[in-house]
Parts: sequence; structure tokens; C-alpha cells
Amino acid sequence: MGDATAWDEEKYRLSILQERAADARTVFSTAFAPNSNGKTFPDVLLAASSDGTVAPYSITACISAYASGLSAGQRHESLTTIPEAEPLCYLQGHQGPAYDLKFFGEEDDSLLLSCGDDGRIQVWQWQEILNSFGSGVKWGRSPLQPVLELKNPQQKGPWGALSPMPEANALAIDKQGNRIFSAAGDGNAYSWDMDAGKITMTFKGHSDYLHCIVARPSQNQVLTGSEDGTARIWDCRNGHCIAILDPFRATKITKHSNKMSPWVSCMALDPTQNWLACGSGGGCLTLWSLPGFNAIIRIAACAPPQDVIIANNQIVAVGAQPLLSRFSFGGKVLSQVNCAPSSAYSLEVHNSGVTAVGGYGGLIDLISDFSSHLCVFRC
Repeated sequence: MGDATAWDEEKYRLSILQERAADARTVFSTAFAPNSNGKTFPDVLLAASSDGTVAPYSITACISAYASGLSAGQRHESLTTIPEAEPLCYLQGHQGPAYDLKFFGEEDDSLLLSCGDDGRIQVWQWQEILNSFGSGVKWGRSPLQPVLELKNPQQKGPWGALSPMPEANALAIDKQGNRIFSAAGDGNAYSWDMDAGKITMTFKGHSDYLHCIVARPSQNQVLTGSEDGTARIWDCRNGHCIAILDPFRATKITKHSNKMSPWVSCMALDPTQNWLACGSGGGCLTLWSLPGFNAIIRIAACAPPQDVIIANNQIVAVGAQPLLSRFSFGGKVLSQVNCAPSSAYSLEVHNSGVTAVGGYGGLIDLISDFSSHLCVFRC
């Protein structure tokens, strides 16, 4: 029956809470680090998680650990058998979930940007992070500090009272203009000058908070997707909205309707910046031709898309199901691959063809361009 004389009730409760927190941890964003020395295969993958951390992982080490487990007979079919990966270091960047990651600049001289529920955008020197690898940095003890912290503005209410700081949900990069864009919980998008570290323009018009944002530098535009069911295209020269799109109904609209469509969950531009893919909470993807603001095709999905990328003339999407789907511009399903997270929030495609899918359970699935699983690990 066992000896209960040394039973520690508090320790048992804490272990249960820690186990549940680990199972519920969610990877909201992933980013492949810039390659150095002309390498084509990615070296490092970064993950932003629901516990507020930003952590880099060695892809080679994760693949090796996964392969070792398979050779030992582990099938990795459940959360308990998927190996946990030790990060190269930890960055405790946010008080609350970290939602997005982006790199600004080139190779080792680039900046790493993260944003989160606390309404802050943290800016890190990537070279400093590289130098910290292997230094034995432990959880909660990272000596690395952001080189810049940007805060979303708080609105003034009656008698000068400030509203809570709206969350920063997504980031977009414009290297040509030396600026970044952020999508905020107050329904506004903000343009930040990276030299001054200040907001230079505010894009107002959505009636609800923003989920996603993408930059279109070739036309000096930025695009936003909102909980209000619309996507908007903004002119960065004057802050005016030049078009309103309804991705669920696949139509351009002249003004906001009281009959709301399901939220716009994700957006992506192709390399030419002429094609836009939008994911809707109604369970569909819509492809738009931006020169004429025309909806070309509406693709039904099995579940609401939560991230989308256009790569190699394909629409690649993940969502509220354990599936990575690839579609042609004509809407034909090219492939569907089962992935580890039961609900996937993050999708990143490397130039080498390697795809990272992150999501619920703190899981990341690395998939080759041949649709085989290179490794699965838990953050």
C-alpha cells in the first residue's frame, strides 16, 4: 500500500499544478534565426509562449534527441513521450503571454522583436543572445536585457485617468522604411520609428481589437485584420484607409456593417506583394488580388485558420486542428500533413523548405519540404 508517513500534500498539489501548466502551455509564435556563414539549413528556432518567455532552441540538438528516442523504441504518440527540449537560453520578455516574434535587420546584426499581452514590444540584440549560448543561463536568471522597450499608448479617460495598456498582438516589419508596425488590442495599429523608438502614425478605423498585421512596403501600405470581421488596407503616407475587405464573404465593402462577419484571424502576402491570403474564424481562407482588391477564390477549411503563409506559390495554413494544409492558388488541396499540436497557432517556413508548426501543449513540429517529420519537441 506504500508508506504515507512522509506524505507532503502541498508538494503534491504543486506538482499537479505544474503538470497542468506544462500541458496547457501554448506556443503562439516561432521564428527561424538568421543563418550565418552561408548555411542553408536552419540552426536555431525561437519560440514565444503563453508563459511570457522567448527561448531559442538548437534545431540540430532537437532532431538528434528525437531520433535517439525513436531508435530506443519510443513512438512519441502522446504528450508524455514527446521529448522536452532544453533551450539555449531564456528571455523573460513579458508579463503575460508573448504573442509574436520578428527579426529586424540582417544576419547576426539583426534585432529580435517580441510583443505580448502586457502591451510591450521588447527589442533584443541578436548578437548578445548568440553570445549567451552555452553560458549556463538558467530559468529566470537571464542577464540579457532588451536594448529597447516600446509601450502601446494608454487612452485618457475622464479626469485624466488612463485606460489599461492595450495588448500588442502582432508585429510587421518594413526594413525599407526603418519602421515596424504593431496590431493592438484597442483596435488601432501603430507605426514605430526604430531610430527614435516612437510612434509616428496611428491607424484608426476598426471597431474591435486586431489579430494580425502585415506590411506592404512596395506600395507604402500596411494591412490589418480584426475581430470586427474586416481587413483594412492603410496608406502609410497619411494614415487613411484605402480599402475595407470582408474575407468571410469574399467581397470589398464601402463601410462597416452591423452584420459582422467572423473575425479575421491571420493574413499573409506573397513575395510580389500582389496577393493576399486571409484566414477567417468562419473556417475559410480567401485569396485576394490586391491591385484591384478582388477576391479570387474562397477555400473552405476544416477548422478556423490561425496562421497562414504564401510560399512557393502555395497557400500554407494551420489552425484549430492538428493539420498542416497546402493549397494551390486555385483552391486545390495539394497536401495535408498531421502535426503534433492539437491546435496550431504558429507557422513558419524557412528558405530551405523546413516548416515549423507551434501550438497547444508547448509543442513544436518541424516538417521537411518532403512532408516528413524531422522532429517533435515540447518547449
